[in-house]
Amino acid sequence: MIKNKTGVWGEIFAARYLRDNGYDILSSNYVCRFGELDLVAAKDKTVCFVEVKTRNRNTNIRPMEAVDEGKQKRLEMAAKSFLASAKINAETRFDVCEVYLDDNCALSDINYIKNAFQVMT
Repeated sequence: MIKNKTGVWGEIFAARYLRDNGYDILSSNYVCRFGELDLVAAKDKTVCFVEVKTRNRNTNIRPMEAVDEGKQKRLEMAAKSFLASAKINAETRFDVCEVYLDDNCALSDINYIKNAFQVMT
């Protein structure tokens, strides 16, 4: 698997998964001074901040484990920045999309975790 392309493929497959499941993609790769939001999507009046973690299918570590407390805090701050800049006032949640690829960067599996973590307000 080509290391520097896995994240790009993961985000492509995650966005397709979201669209196929009724989500509207509001933004991808939103960057602010606090960090980056991989995908921002909306469904049923809820704005979802989706962190995409892509790994080889043969990994022994779940991709979700890479979303530690520090990462969660940066995502929270970036989400607040996004909501303010887009002038959106809605229910929100933080999801993680674990994308597993084979050695040729083909999709092997997706595990979508709603409400993957809660943030302190």
